[in-house]
Amino acid sequence: MFRPEFLLVLGSLLAVGASAANAPAGDPKPTEVWSPVPVKVTPGPTAGAPPSDAIVLFDGKNLNAWKSEKDGGPAKWRVERGELVVAPGTGDIQTRASFGDVQLHVEWYAPQLPADKVDQDRANSGVFLQDVYEVQVLDSFENKTYVNGQAGAIYKQHPPLVNASLPAGKWQTYDIIFTAPRFAPDGAVKSPGRMTVLHNGVLIQNNAELKGATAYIGAPIYKAHGNMPIRLQDHSHEVRFRNIWLRKL
Repeated sequence: MFRPEFLLVLGSLLAVGASAANAPAGDPKPTEVWSPVPVKVTPGPTAGAPPSDAIVLFDGKNLNAWKSEKDGGPAKWRVERGELVVAPGTGDIQTRASFGDVQLHVEWYAPQLPADKVDQDRANSGVFLQDVYEVQVLDSFENKTYVNGQAGAIYKQHPPLVNASLPAGKWQTYDIIFTAPRFAPDGAVKSPGRMTVLHNGVLIQNNAELKGATAYIGAPIYKAHGNMPIRLQDHSHEVRFRNIWLRKL
């Protein structure tokens, strides 16, 4: 008597046989890497929260990690409701520590401004890696400007791949992977700097090659340097920041 389950068993045996016949010959172990074992890092409890190996630069409490770029004294920006607020006219602020390759998380807020504030005069600031490589901060939700100067641009070098801006009055995030440039002993560039940037979780710079230090006028050029601070820009607008942290890479 015909038994359907016989066909099922036969089909399974044929499949196993075919799989064995197609398996690559040889020993897989020579291509297995067992060490060094990656260090364990505990992610933050919520999205955007610093992981266990992060260096927290601003947690809403104080400006101890920051100094004035003008004179090296205490940073003169304000801390309000756990937020870091640009104090127009006081100048940029820098981290007291210097860094090389990093993963940097920054949250920022563009204030709502009158309609006549347009172009670069609309919630302008900047996040500088190693003090001289800027990712632009700007209200670019509905604000026409030169594309290599809008939010998420590597200023005057690379426009963002897309415009991921939210309207003014909403918190936004940058997650930046920065590879510092390397220099030879004579100051020549051995390898240029690179940046990957996510704006509000959207990829807007994909391993972009830096052409040199940020320049407002003229072409960017490199000058040899070592580790340098993170810098936030005072561009005379009361942009707010919070939850700033980085991981050394």
